[in-house]
Amino acid sequence: MKALAAFSTFIGKTFAVWVIICAVLGFLFPDQAKQIAPWIVTLLAIIMFGMGLTLSVDDFKEVARRPVEVTIGVVCQFLIMPLLAVLLTHIIPMPPEVAAGVILVGCCPGGTSSNVMTYLSKGDVALSVACTSVTTLAAPLVTPFLVWLLASQFLPVDAWAMFISIVKIVLAPLALGFLAQKLLPKMVRAAVPVLPLVSVIGIVLIVAAVVGASKAAIAQSGLMIFAVVVLHNGLGYLLGYFAAKALGLNLTKRKAIAIEVGMQNSGLGAALANAYFSPVAAVPSAIFSVWHNISGAILANYFARRTEK
Repeated sequence: MKALAAFSTFIGKTFAVWVIICAVLGFLFPDQAKQIAPWIVTLLAIIMFGMGLTLSVDDFKEVARRPVEVTIGVVCQFLIMPLLAVLLTHIIPMPPEVAAGVILVGCCPGGTSSNVMTYLSKGDVALSVACTSVTTLAAPLVTPFLVWLLASQFLPVDAWAMFISIVKIVLAPLALGFLAQKLLPKMVRAAVPVLPLVSVIGIVLIVAAVVGASKAAIAQSGLMIFAVVVLHNGLGYLLGYFAAKALGLNLTKRKAIAIEVGMQNSGLGAALANAYFSPVAAVPSAIFSVWHNISGAILANYFARRTEK
């Protein structure tokens, strides 16, 4: 078991590498990768169940202890990234399906990778975890509403069906994972060290499936979509950091907010885009999954060297 836990930790630390490898494999072997597509929702539900296994009451106590700081993080998450997405779709010409996909990933909650990157950056991890938890729990209401509000100009949006889907693939698995902690604590403690491996396998399979199903679109517009994702992610970090600074938060909290804003739950974006728009609309989320783990690691390394003057 120790060997498996060590292997799981190694895979978690080299997450970005495996995402890139599987994205390339999905592009080279699209017919095989497309066979994973029907399992995207199931894979994401398994990932969210794993997140539920690691949630604790203390994560929510943190919200009560620091309501202002958590509110800043949550508002920045659901304000900066959606508005940046809309801005980019107006500045850079792109097909309607891609534009809807960019907006969708911008409207998703924070990704759990942000907690790891905040830790590596020597930021406020408790604040990061609290913000991720709140945005994830708010996602069934906030994400469909924002997508309907901002993306309806590009493609029809069924906000109610999207709400039901997010409840099924996010809230229900989270709740089951949290419940399992209480009912089967010994089993959960034994399973937790292996969770990074499960999460990485889930995400890389989702990325491979999306890339395989959208090979033609990536070959035609891949560079443009990559440029949009890089700008979206980078500006999210930047605006998150300076919004936190303008609101008087110290450096460790600014690090947490910047990373929380810039990193999205792109797995959820890919699942929703594939279900309600098209595989092409899922490409921005797939590329986001690859890029934000690379950029997050680079930013965390830079932040770790910065201390409060």
